[in-house]
Amino acid sequence: MIVILVDDLGFAGTSGFGGPIPTPTFDRLADGGLRYNNFHTTAVSSPTRAALKSGRNHHVANMGGIIETGTAFPGNTGQIPNDVAPMAEMLRLNGYSTAAFGKWHETAAWEASVSGPFDRWPTRQGFDKFYGFLGGETNHWAPFIYDGTQRVEIPEDPTYHFMTDMTNQAVDWMKFQKALTPDRPFLIYFAPGAVHAPHHVPREWISRWRGKFDQGWDALREQILARQIQRGVVPRGTPLASKPDFIPDWSTLSADQKRLFSRQFEVFAAFLEMTDHEIGRLIQAVDDVGQLENTLVIYIAGDNGTSAEGGANGMLNEMTYFNNVPEKVEDMLKVVDKWGGPETYPHMAAGWAVALDTPFAWTKQVASDHGGTKVGVAVHWPAGIRSKGGVRPQFHHVIDIAPTILEAAGLPQPTTVNGTRQRPMDGVSMIYSFDDAKARERHTTQYFEMFGNRALYHEGWFARVIHKAPWEANPRRPLNDDSGWELYDTRSDFSLVKDQAATNPQKLDELKALFLQEAKNNQVLPIDDRAIARVNAQLAGRPDLMAGRTSLTLADGMVGMSENVFLNIKNTSKTITAEIEVPEGRANGTLIAQGGRFGGWSLYIKDGVPAYHYNFLGIERTTVSGTEPLKPGKATIRFTFAYDGDGLGKGGLGTLSVNDKAVGREHIPRTQPIIFSADETADVGIDLGTPVVEAIGAERRSRFTGRIPRLTVEIPAAAAAGR
Repeated sequence: MIVILVDDLGFAGTSGFGGPIPTPTFDRLADGGLRYNNFHTTAVSSPTRAALKSGRNHHVANMGGIIETGTAFPGNTGQIPNDVAPMAEMLRLNGYSTAAFGKWHETAAWEASVSGPFDRWPTRQGFDKFYGFLGGETNHWAPFIYDGTQRVEIPEDPTYHFMTDMTNQAVDWMKFQKALTPDRPFLIYFAPGAVHAPHHVPREWISRWRGKFDQGWDALREQILARQIQRGVVPRGTPLASKPDFIPDWSTLSADQKRLFSRQFEVFAAFLEMTDHEIGRLIQAVDDVGQLENTLVIYIAGDNGTSAEGGANGMLNEMTYFNNVPEKVEDMLKVVDKWGGPETYPHMAAGWAVALDTPFAWTKQVASDHGGTKVGVAVHWPAGIRSKGGVRPQFHHVIDIAPTILEAAGLPQPTTVNGTRQRPMDGVSMIYSFDDAKARERHTTQYFEMFGNRALYHEGWFARVIHKAPWEANPRRPLNDDSGWELYDTRSDFSLVKDQAATNPQKLDELKALFLQEAKNNQVLPIDDRAIARVNAQLAGRPDLMAGRTSLTLADGMVGMSENVFLNIKNTSKTITAEIEVPEGRANGTLIAQGGRFGGWSLYIKDGVPAYHYNFLGIERTTVSGTEPLKPGKATIRFTFAYDGDGLGKGGLGTLSVNDKAVGREHIPRTQPIIFSADETADVGIDLGTPVVEAIGAERRSRFTGRIPRLTVEIPAAAAAGR
């Protein structure tokens, strides 16, 4: 069994579903098997992944949103319960070798540290082997990855790319498993971080796309729809849904905007092409060992629709989105030739996301539109599927994957796993449709809800509310305002353009009542439409490893601490005190760093001279430096930051001291209010990932040449109490 889950790729993402970017591996599998053109996800990452592996609805798995936005409400805690065991564990207990590669994004944020608990890490969720990253995204040039529960040291290789690395790992594991135990079946969950931002891809992949998208997103949508109809994945006569008003017509853009936006999509296209190529290497390796004929491969081309989180202009540094700092076209154009390389952390303008979600209107995050939930799927199993190249129109949902795999394996759904009585799976097996294109669909009712965007599918009808777009700071109406419902008959209205709410109010009322019943049955209530606010653990009401703490005492070797398990020093004063031992000769290296090239801070020593550096989103840098090299022996380096006042993202006065004597003082104009990085960490004695301070570097180059027996980070008691 192989389950492939590409990240942030919409319905039109593959060439097999009309997209403009060749995906020969997807097409190979679909041509030799089946295409499903009515397959749905939850509209965002963590919920889709938990639902896929468990066969239960995402709120039942406590994954109402991504793990970084968990709350105290049932259905949203981010902690997968024991009575929702994953199908990987069911297979493992029945003799399968199991392995997961790539993105995980299912471990509760406060559990992702060396202190665990490890119950919801991959190797305790059914997988013998895990090689990948825990969070929502990673820097493909410099990822923070685990092998099991152990951090992997990335090689100092300028050609390194995580997509290639994870494929190598998967191929090697599969071949080794088959060499030692050829009769033992395997499950591979292959989940690239691609094509989620940042869009990182080697230059040789990018160069072939230059000039290919100068026609813009409006023309591209028309071209895609024509191919979709020609290939039979969209019914003839289907019109394009009108794109959101936020997305401008391509013809109205300036020459600079067109140049920048075209380049953004060229890089995205290269990223997708490379991703499908790497997936192809895995599939070919399975074929090479003679196992492809009898291996069920499910290639899901997106855990949700394509992401519109790049906003109006896209971003050189995606972290600007999370810190509410808009980027200007003229600034991004200065580095357009570096787009996609290690010096960038980019995303693309939202117009391209709408294009890759053709023929629908909306995108990732919008669970109430097929553009947010519907993705292309290829199913390939020569030994188990007689049909070749057909399209299956039955409604299916990501919760149907686990039951399908169990049925294919000849295993019943267990009532008890590891001593815990199980909640029955909500999904249905798709196998009934494998050899019968006209089979009556068995998944007839499905709710959708994500940050207030909500909908219900029932026997062909679809009722929905567009509550909030990805680029909107606030919802369109209060949750108790019931005026926004729309109604569509998907059997005759594939792209959801004919709202029947006014002409068929009885059917709408029926579906609204059914939505509330499904919401009640699946722990959806109360609905919580907060988004960025839920990143703050105290506001969200979830556990926080640093709750109430005002200080954190560390030492050499304590590395890899994500922001969710580190003292929150944002929007407040702070003091960092490093008690160090300076070696003979001049000391060099990082004392402590948090974040990296695209935002963070570091206390370090360069050529014997101590300094503190604040990197505001790679846009603005401030250094507070001493003037003289440290003498060998013990020394105390202290940095104090006096925050300017109330509010988020303010600046403050930084003072650097050596042995209680001030040696440097500078005002830092502004600070990052929400987040430094999705995967860069806080590290003592080294700066892992990308460098906060380019002159110091990262990884081995940044390692401190002396010793750090004790380093303390402190914030005022009032700051801890107010979070």
